[in-house]
Amino acid sequence: MLLLGVSRCWKRLAVSGPIQQMGQVPLTFRAAATPSRLYTTQAPLFGGMTRKEKIITSNTQELEYRRRSSTDRRRAVFTDRNQFKYARRLVVKMGSAVITREDEHGLALGRLASIVEQVAECHVGGRECIMVTSGAVAFGKQKLAQELLMSLSMRETLAPKDPTKYETGTLLEPRAAAAVGQSGLMSLYDAMFAQYGVKIAQVLVTKPDFYNDETRRNLISTLSELISLNIVPIINTNDAVTPPPQTDDDFPKGKEGKKIIALKDNDSLAAMLAAEVEADLLILMSDVDGIYTKPPSMEGARLIPTFTPDMLKTIEFGKKSKVGTGGMDSKVQAATWALERGVSVVICNGYQEKAIKTIMNGRRLGTFFTDVAPQFSGLAVETLAENARIGSRQLQRLRPEERAGCIRTLAELLISKQDEILSANSKDLAEAVKANTPQPLINRLSLSPSKLKSLAAGLNQIAETSLTNVGRVVRRTTLATGLDLTQITVPIGVLLVIFESRPDCLPQVAALALSSANGLLLKGGKEAAHSNKALMEVVKEALNSVGVPNAISLVSTREEISDLLSMEKHIDLIIPRGSSELVRSIQERSQHIPVLGHAEGICHIYVDSEADLQKALKIVRDSKCDYPAACNAMETLLLHEDHLSNGFFVEVCNMLRKEGVTIYSGPHLAEKLTFGPPHAKSLKAEYGALECAIELVKDVQGAVDHIAQYGSGHTDVIVTENIGKARDFQRDVDSACVFHNVSSRFSDGYRFGLGAEVGISTARIHARGPVGVEGLLTTKWVLNGDGHTAADFAEGGPCTFLHQSLPVD
Repeated sequence: MLLLGVSRCWKRLAVSGPIQQMGQVPLTFRAAATPSRLYTTQAPLFGGMTRKEKIITSNTQELEYRRRSSTDRRRAVFTDRNQFKYARRLVVKMGSAVITREDEHGLALGRLASIVEQVAECHVGGRECIMVTSGAVAFGKQKLAQELLMSLSMRETLAPKDPTKYETGTLLEPRAAAAVGQSGLMSLYDAMFAQYGVKIAQVLVTKPDFYNDETRRNLISTLSELISLNIVPIINTNDAVTPPPQTDDDFPKGKEGKKIIALKDNDSLAAMLAAEVEADLLILMSDVDGIYTKPPSMEGARLIPTFTPDMLKTIEFGKKSKVGTGGMDSKVQAATWALERGVSVVICNGYQEKAIKTIMNGRRLGTFFTDVAPQFSGLAVETLAENARIGSRQLQRLRPEERAGCIRTLAELLISKQDEILSANSKDLAEAVKANTPQPLINRLSLSPSKLKSLAAGLNQIAETSLTNVGRVVRRTTLATGLDLTQITVPIGVLLVIFESRPDCLPQVAALALSSANGLLLKGGKEAAHSNKALMEVVKEALNSVGVPNAISLVSTREEISDLLSMEKHIDLIIPRGSSELVRSIQERSQHIPVLGHAEGICHIYVDSEADLQKALKIVRDSKCDYPAACNAMETLLLHEDHLSNGFFVEVCNMLRKEGVTIYSGPHLAEKLTFGPPHAKSLKAEYGALECAIELVKDVQGAVDHIAQYGSGHTDVIVTENIGKARDFQRDVDSACVFHNVSSRFSDGYRFGLGAEVGISTARIHARGPVGVEGLLTTKWVLNGDGHTAADFAEGGPCTFLHQSLPVD
């Protein structure tokens, strides 16, 4: 392939404007230095230059270095975390607090190994990585402390006070410790990186090296040479000879009078290197989560996820770390200095597991430095979540009649505002057609006057039940004379509902949240953006009628779902609605917030030997063909083996084929047929389309066993006229919904009389099946007494327990 010749002094194309993906290559560029030549190579774009490229460009290196002024030339920086995946050149700085133990005697090997693994993955994946490390002094202190112990007298060794612990500062000179520890540190890095087939090189620098044009040029040349050979440079200050820290004024400004950062610590060293090599991203790993508005230990301190230079005056810095030489103020200064020279920066907690990988995946971790203020169409997600929490408390204080009235207002607005809603929906439909979206998904996206009318009817149904939801007494008990205990229903708190395609679920879920007095965050798919916005305006208008405008919000910022899933301090329950892939993904990625949802909807219809066959045809047709994309649609038809010889098998196959259904055969059916439907690849398949499998079973128990092996615990049906068989089936099938002689499509909140559903759960804890208002409530215990104490009920005390149950009404 043809690549642009790259100067050995890191001349490159700078990204600006929208970034599109073609493999890993940014496609939109602004003007940059003219390449010296065009050449052919087999080297990967994101690896270093080949030896041939190195030779071609080496003669122009010194000339190019003198021509450019990298610390003064302004380059484009990333404006969004999602763009980190395009980062080619990466500098990772690890502070002493990250890689050393708390006692400062030795390295935190487990943490260091994890960081090495992540850097190695980036390197093997094609990124050019440079590491700036501390640790030589700590490693050396550990070694020298052992030598010191051996040299002590017996009396000193047996003394209660451990001199190697308490007198190291006076007995061990840091420069000597650095000299001893440097070789061991690099041996450790070499062994760790060797596990991933990665070669490393040590580069020791002193601060004056950056202020001399010749030594700085030599340093950059060395780094260029190493990376061209696919080697990871590991840079550390030569602490064995490094002079004491100096002030900014102690350093010259260079021949051209350009401003240069004072190199007092590894933060400023990393910033200088990142600017010199024109890195795309600098990661400064610290022992705190990022930049806070004030020291994290102080009350009211808030993490700043995205930092712009104009925020500097709003930050109150605390004391620097007890380990190392750089405090948080030095990190901010180094980050802003690098940012001014076109390097994006993230300050993060190096203790965080997989921190580098998380950052490179675009997830929000630490503080991201950019000179472009984040463009949100609304408030930050944290603010929306806090508003939802406050809104939930406000909803609880409303009278039930007021919550019900708000839901009825919403139902009325769906009808009175239908022109605006349908107009917005038509925009989404037009974009979906233009994008060649499959017809089943377009059907889910589509709204109509009849759909809005059905929605309004469901909302009015929810309004009726709102009068007795919150604060309902579940249990009353007299514990002792004058000591009464009551269990009452209360909202869960703040819900996050993530949904795809179907905009009609937005008002449904909003009504359920209002009925249960829960705060709500809604995250809809981009395919329904116009519809969701119009519907949210209607919801806001209804909320305003009872004075709680912020209880429900639509998340419409650039926040990734991954960020929302990490907000365990703000969100109490996540409910994904959509494809099984979406549900499964949310369940896997949410580590600290419970998820209410179903993994799959593998629903079965079993047609028994004693079934009414015409009734069975009607039920099978509706279960499969009414809405094949629904999670409650039939995916496998189980037939009693008698139906293969009585003509019903042929009849049901003909009916399904007329409806356009593709049929697959299970292994038992295939054994009985010479010619028949193609084999099903899996009996655990959720087709979500006009496709299904047919399998034979011997009896009811065979059907139960098949469902236990292949089902997903969603909805399963028996068609039979034998009541005893039906009862056995309903008892033995372990699914959320088990039906007799009805379509599986009845597994729905509206059809169950719940008004609507927030989702269908196949879990066994909390809610199961279609989840209406009841599934969005929990309980709390209220105890009323008259000066009672636990000691009163001790043996010989004045009180005794009665534990008498009382009627709840």
